[in-house]
Amino acid sequence: MSHELSKDAAGGHVAPLGLYFAIFVALLVLTGVTVWVATVELGPLNTPVAMAIAVTKALLVVLYFMHLRYSPRLTALAVGAGVLWFAIMVAFTLSDFFTRGVVSGLPR
Repeated sequence: MSHELSKDAAGGHVAPLGLYFAIFVALLVLTGVTVWVATVELGPLNTPVAMAIAVTKALLVVLYFMHLRYSPRLTALAVGAGVLWFAIMVAFTLSDFFTRGVVSGLPR
């Protein structure tokens, strides 16, 4: 399968239709793997495996269906900044959650 891009009249990219079908099939397979993993007892690895599959599917959607792969670097920078900001907010939320009741002088 060729990943060569051609330019349309407006100057945008035109990805081959086969690429979209391949990504679609990959998303379907990953969805099936998600369902299968939910039925398997992996102990403490259940959540990390499910999250890894979800992140992979999200990356495929963002990169190909939302055309981030072919967009200018500034767009990728903006998306990266958004992801970094989200990670900071999650880190602050988790740090608050995991340290509740730890402050000296407060009842647990």
